[in-house]
This record gives sequence, C-alpha cells and structure tokens, in this order.
Amino acid sequence: MSVREFVVLGTASQVPTRHRNHNGYLLRWDGEGILFDPGEGTQRQMLRAGVAAHDINRICVTHFHGDHSLGLAGVIQRINLDRVPHPVTAHYPASGQKFFDRLRYATAYRETVALREEPVAADGPLAEGASYVLEARRLSHPVESFGYRITEPDGRRMVPELLARHGIKGPDVGRIQREGRLGGVTLDDVSEPRPGQSFAFVMDTRLCPGVDELAAGADMLVIESTFLDEDEALASDHGHLTAGQAARVARDAGVRHLVLTHFSQRYGDPQEFERQARAAGFEGELTIAADLVRVPLPKRG
Repeated sequence: MSVREFVVLGTASQVPTRHRNHNGYLLRWDGEGILFDPGEGTQRQMLRAGVAAHDINRICVTHFHGDHSLGLAGVIQRINLDRVPHPVTAHYPASGQKFFDRLRYATAYRETVALREEPVAADGPLAEGASYVLEARRLSHPVESFGYRITEPDGRRMVPELLARHGIKGPDVGRIQREGRLGGVTLDDVSEPRPGQSFAFVMDTRLCPGVDELAAGADMLVIESTFLDEDEALASDHGHLTAGQAARVARDAGVRHLVLTHFSQRYGDPQEFERQARAAGFEGELTIAADLVRVPLPKRG
C-alpha cells in the first residue's frame, strides 16, 4: 500500500530553539523519500521521527543559508555509513556549488553510496520518478533560492458500477487498464478521470511569480511564514513571508492543505500564525507545523 505523508523534522527559522530544531522535512511518496532542507541536527531528528537513511532517495535544498543546509554533512555521511543500497540524488542551486562541496566533504569518511549531484540553474522539470515529476521555480531571497513541486500524472479511476454494466470483472479489469480496450468496451467506458496529487515546497522568499506557480492547485503546500503580519515590512526586507501572505497565496491557488512552518523565534504563541492565516481567508485544512509531526497528504480529489 502506498504511503504519502509529510514528516516534519524541524521548524525553526535561523537558529534552533528549546522546542524547535533547525529546518528539516521528509516527504514519503509511495516507495521514495525526498528530504528537504536538512538544517543542523537533522540526523538526530530523523532518529526521533523514525526516519532511516535508507528512506532517502532525493535531497532537495532550496538555498544555502545554514538553517536549510548545515545538516547536509551529517546526512550525507550517514547515508554512506549505513551503506544505503540505492543511489541518492541531490538537487540544490547551482550557484551554491562551492557550499555543497564543502558540506559534502566537511570531514573524512568513506564513500560507499552513489550520490548524484544535479544542481538547479533554471525553472523547469528536474526529474521523473515512478509516480511523479519533480520541478523547480526560482524564488526571491537575498541568496539564490528555488522552490520545488512534485506532481503525479493524471490517471483514471475504475468505476465498479460501470465495470458491472459492461460485464468486466476479475483479470479483465487489469487487462482493460493496460490495453485501453476489451472487445467493444473502452477504458473511458468503465472509468473516470482521476487528477494526480501535487505537493509544493516553498521556503525563504518574498512574494514572487515562482510562489504562485508552485502553489497553483496543490493538494498540499508547505510554505514558510517566518513573520506575523504586523512585521510585513521586516519580512520583505529579509526576503520572507508573513502568515497572512502565505495563507492568501494558498487561498488564491486553491490549495487543499496548507502547512505553515519556519517560524521566527521572536514569537511565543504559534497559534497566532493560525489566527492570521484564517483571517486572511484560507478555509482549507491548515497545519501549524511542529517538530516530529506527520501530516498525511489529502486523499485524491
């Protein structure tokens, strides 16, 4: 049975706090794991969350500020120490190659795993997995930053009533799915469109076209909301979003489940982020991220 869930490893902006680790997130998508923005302490948070190095197939880094990348050294060495049996692919801004190199080889260790480097230089598709396409969009931050989106291709859902009407059952169900036709019955006659799921990951950025493109129609949008609305000018100066801005993006994009994260340590009440997101008009599912929580992706529409 496929599992699609978002595992939060850390939610702090800039520095860890008593209750929040540096950033770190793992998306489980069927049999693959995609690790986003491993900040300092990610390896320990993985242990606490029940995430193994073997679970990681891809690493996606949005940008090379420390709270989004200092954990790379430990994670990469752990992948090699545990002799992960499959290749691991790393995506990150091409302009930060020197930072990736320093983190990958921060100390001496024995390389046992094929780590494929696939830096991101422009908007567009990056990779195609068994059940998704991974793409990137440029964001607006003081250093080059990219957001990521995972989209499942559209498919078709078999309708039991239509199958019964046409007398199709047993092995013939699989056959018509594979071949598209069985006698005079087509796949369209016994099925209906099933939109593919989509997941968007947006970290440090001001409002910009890339944010809207990544969020458009997403089933789940994970997005930074470093500041509260009263500090909107400060957010813009530092290349960040407020809770209200993030929620309005989700509202206008038709997002089904919004996950707010990357909170500044200046705020003591995380529920204020929820209040401001609701005040901005977002009415879908809403999660204020906390370390070590698991958030299932919404069921397919």
